[in-house]
Amino acid sequence: MTADRHRHNKRALASLRQAQYDFEPAQVQAALRSAFLPGATVRLAHPFEDLDGADGLFHRVYRPLYAALPDLERRDLIVIAGPSATGADWVGCCGHYSGTFVQPWLDIPPTGHVVMMRFHEYYLMQDGRVAEMQALWDIPELMWQARAWPMAPALGRQWHAPGPATQDGLVDGPRDEAASQASLRLVQDMLAGLSRYASGGVTAMELERFWHPRCNWYGPAGIGSNRGIAGFRHWHQIPFLAAMPDRQGSGGKGEIFADGAYVAVTGWPNMRATISGDGWMGIAAAGQPITLRSLDFWRCERGLIRENWVLVDLLHVYRQIGVDVLARMREFNKARHWVVGQGPSTP
Repeated sequence: MTADRHRHNKRALASLRQAQYDFEPAQVQAALRSAFLPGATVRLAHPFEDLDGADGLFHRVYRPLYAALPDLERRDLIVIAGPSATGADWVGCCGHYSGTFVQPWLDIPPTGHVVMMRFHEYYLMQDGRVAEMQALWDIPELMWQARAWPMAPALGRQWHAPGPATQDGLVDGPRDEAASQASLRLVQDMLAGLSRYASGGVTAMELERFWHPRCNWYGPAGIGSNRGIAGFRHWHQIPFLAAMPDRQGSGGKGEIFADGAYVAVTGWPNMRATISGDGWMGIAAAGQPITLRSLDFWRCERGLIRENWVLVDLLHVYRQIGVDVLARMREFNKARHWVVGQGPSTP
């Protein structure tokens, strides 16, 4: 086996990605069955959770989403592949599902306009087929676009996260092993620095050593995006660490891999914490223990991290403390009606 297998793994998913771009249900179902091993593990964001392989993913998720967005298409911004420290081979994809939102989905009221929903999808590959899928979709991003927001306002800038500034996220090959290893070391050293906060505070994290002064951090709807180290600290890190000072990795469940300038980390979950301190995202601090599912992509540039795409399963976070965000959204929007061909109205 050589590094070319990672290029092969990316290309093994090309037919599925193309089928989801030119979305026709029969072709997508066939592509899923071809790409996934029988009995493959499929893990998706709340409220879907674990699904029954390729057919469960198609019937429970893609078919209803297609009914809501009948011109549905997939747009990939990042496609990378590489091995983890355990020897597992992964492919990571970041992009958006887009289409005209004409029927409710998960009871999110339709807008009649084009919408976009970011996805981070990681595929564990065995012999050129998917053995496991871990995926976070920014479902709250659709709530925001539908003006059906049921959570606290985001501290960061809430918007549609862009693709890489360098426009080179669709990494084909041949694989650059030296660049991949350099990017991997940079992100691993940065993560090790973050773990020193509990003992040494902000100084011990050495943020300026790892992050570009003009870095962009693209968080999910509910947290938002920010620019520069100061923006990262003000609108994400300070509230996060103040709320969960005991946060730590979740038993080595996350696997990190790199491809050229890009690095990705899996995790289902990849962090444990207790909501204490000042609370987080409007959640009152009551000592609630939670786990966090986070799937991240980083882009490195001249020895520093320039961009970071982050999705967190916020619906799952709220669910763990007894708040059903989807039910709360329904309460907020139960007076809204949708007349096909005329748009939303209220009686």
